[in-house]
Amino acid sequence: MRTCDFCQIRDGALPARIIRRDENVLAFEDTRPQAPVHVLFIPIEHVETANDFSPQDATRIGQLFLAATQVAKDLGYGERGYRLVLNCNRDAGQTIFHVHLHLLAGRHMEWPPG
Repeated sequence: MRTCDFCQIRDGALPARIIRRDENVLAFEDTRPQAPVHVLFIPIEHVETANDFSPQDATRIGQLFLAATQVAKDLGYGERGYRLVLNCNRDAGQTIFHVHLHLLAGRHMEWPPG
């Protein structure tokens, strides 16, 4: 079984530009940014997809969103605007199977997103 790239980043085995880390959430810059600001937020504990969350994970899900909104505000996008995206499985664009929330900012976002 192949090791999860995001777990390797979490453990320091792969390099990343870390934006924020606490006991619950790790945030780092995306290596293939889709906007001038593109930060990924992962739960410290490995969870493959949003389908693997249970009601007991409500706090963990909230921590991801709270961390992302705080970073957006810290970077000056709280009022200007930003997008948060969580893809679930391949047809939605998930390519690394460790839940991750995308923070996109720094440009006008179109709708529908793609």
